[in-house]
Amino acid sequence: MTADLLAEQFETYRPHLRTVAYRVLGSGADADDAVQEAWVRAHGAGADGVENLGGWLTTIVGRVALNLLRARTSRRETAWATGEERWGDRVPDPVLAADVVAPAGPEQRAVTSDELADALVVVLDALTPAERVAFVLHDQFSVPFEDVAPIVGESVAATRQLASRARRKVRDATPQQDDLARRREVVAAYLAASQAGDFDALLALLDPEVVVRVDYGPGAAARWVRGARAVADQAALHFGTAAFSRRVLVNGSPGLVTVLDDGSVFSVLAFSVRDGRVSGIDILSDRDRLRVHDGSVPQD
Repeated sequence: MTADLLAEQFETYRPHLRTVAYRVLGSGADADDAVQEAWVRAHGAGADGVENLGGWLTTIVGRVALNLLRARTSRRETAWATGEERWGDRVPDPVLAADVVAPAGPEQRAVTSDELADALVVVLDALTPAERVAFVLHDQFSVPFEDVAPIVGESVAATRQLASRARRKVRDATPQQDDLARRREVVAAYLAASQAGDFDALLALLDPEVVVRVDYGPGAAARWVRGARAVADQAALHFGTAAFSRRVLVNGSPGLVTVLDDGSVFSVLAFSVRDGRVSGIDILSDRDRLRVHDGSVPQD
């Protein structure tokens, strides 16, 4: 295969490769870096004799993503040891989509499946790098264990065990939530109460043990707020910006995005809803990571 043809084919697979990298890494910027590195490696190796180009490129980006995960884990352990940072304070990069109710036909079911896959990014930090790669490549992208094993440096049998442990961890780490329709209702009510400045209505929507996590980005301490009264008091400080908020899907689940008059994204709120009340909110207010959504936030 000529270099020009490989470049052309790589661009065809780029969206798929970025999706794979994002599901593994949970970061849009890291996913872009992984895809670029995958191209460098593919170009350097050449694709002569490669029968399944898509599978070959997927394994390359999987190997690159694993290396990035391991480097990230090393940095995280160093940060924990020095007290500089807690990775648990980091809110996952949001995937935003319009929050619309559509007929549940085949196309909509396919979209919902993709949204649920995006939502898994929220809980994948519970996995080791090897578990994460094995789970994502095999369970989400149907890469055979025989192809995943060389990536993680394990036997096929051991790789199966990695994926099995990952499934259990994902299941245990995934919070039980109300169905999509109920979550949509609660988030809409939360927005309405915030825009009306109705403190009592907002308080009534919060679970007594609600937890809010605010990620301001590197170099700024994350803020954790626990308990309905404390969360309502904190939310009341931002009633003024609620007028700029609108409903979207955040990683496949109903949420809110605040967009200022100049089109810049001020914050993204991802909600957990259980028994008709808000049980958790992840708020991303890191401008460096939100800038990618400026001017492109979907309309509901």
